[in-house]
Amino acid sequence: MSHAPRARTVLSCTLLIASLGAGLTACGTPESSPLASPPYDAARQITFNGQPGSTDVDPEKPLEVTATGKDGRITDVVAADAAGRQVAGELSADGSRWHSTSPLAAGAEYTVRVSTEDQEGAPGVRRLGFKTAPGKKALKVEFGPDAGTYGVGQPVTAKLSAKVKDPRARAVVERALKVDSKPAAEGSWYWVEDDLLHYRPRAYWPAGATVRAHSNLEGIKVAGGLYGAAATPLKLTIGDKVEAITDASSHYMTVKRNDKVINTIPVTTGKPGYSTRNGVKVVLGKEYFVRMRGTSIGIPTGTSDSYDLPVYYATRVTWSGEYVHAAPWSTGSQGYENVSHGCTGMSTGNAEWFYDTVREGDIVKVVGSWGDTMDPFGNGFGDWNIDWKKWRRGSALLAVTEEQRDRVHTPRLRPQV
Repeated sequence: MSHAPRARTVLSCTLLIASLGAGLTACGTPESSPLASPPYDAARQITFNGQPGSTDVDPEKPLEVTATGKDGRITDVVAADAAGRQVAGELSADGSRWHSTSPLAAGAEYTVRVSTEDQEGAPGVRRLGFKTAPGKKALKVEFGPDAGTYGVGQPVTAKLSAKVKDPRARAVVERALKVDSKPAAEGSWYWVEDDLLHYRPRAYWPAGATVRAHSNLEGIKVAGGLYGAAATPLKLTIGDKVEAITDASSHYMTVKRNDKVINTIPVTTGKPGYSTRNGVKVVLGKEYFVRMRGTSIGIPTGTSDSYDLPVYYATRVTWSGEYVHAAPWSTGSQGYENVSHGCTGMSTGNAEWFYDTVREGDIVKVVGSWGDTMDPFGNGFGDWNIDWKKWRRGSALLAVTEEQRDRVHTPRLRPQV
């Protein structure tokens, strides 16, 4: 079977160039083609409030780009620092001026891309570069705890080098402090003090999660001459979910790992006048040996409640001195009555097992005590004693959002005449 020869399609030089530039009727040299002519020169038309290549541009001043020629206008401006953070801005209706509407970062290197066109619509582009001067005062952030493996109740902390009181300045800081976990867990920052934030998830961290904290605050204006500084990122690994629940009324502790009971231990807790705090506490550390004295909690030496004891296998849950520890002197009361000065006491063998089982960040919860509830802050990590709705109200971002919403929805009252 024979095949018809394929027809070859030939485009003439005249047709090809005509599709690109009207009025061309012949193949010309590259020099004679309009396509080879220099594009519209934006550099003759654009100025900005600084010198290209400057290394000391004032970050307190807005960035402004102006079309100075009569024949052209600005069509777009993209300004971004080396970290990819873009500067928001507004372009005038006639294209004669663009100005920034968000602050520049301090100590940052910027690239500005200005797109223009002339009266005939011919496009032009100019790129400008400069570096801003360092901020007058640096706001440093230190994340905590130290990198390592922790229990599911461990909050992330952010300590600031200066106090931040203004709600909008707090929102700037909080927006730049990022905490991510894998698997993902919904969470939020809480402003404990003007220079201290805590971050926790809505529920405990997922067992086995990886938690990372980092700051995007470097160079960002917080307030006045205060600018964010670089911060060292933090990585935490979350272990198994270990939770010890002490029922002070039944005098027993139930220990769970990943929600399964692994031990039940007879204990004694605080006697009347020294009742153990109710609520959720987080393991702060472990000390093989502690010398415990009554004077440390205000008990005068020589009184009936005075004590001075060597204590082993002590697991700390408050900074004020509440521990889970070995109490061989009270084994006859463990499982039956509360005779301690606020700590949770158990036999030496059980205390050693508990000491070896738990780690920092694990949960120690007390119920059924006549004592007060664990303070949320200041005496350890009582963060989990605040419900999620109240915890969210400790976020500056939520406060600013609510303020903006109220401002939008508040009706304007007409003056009476």
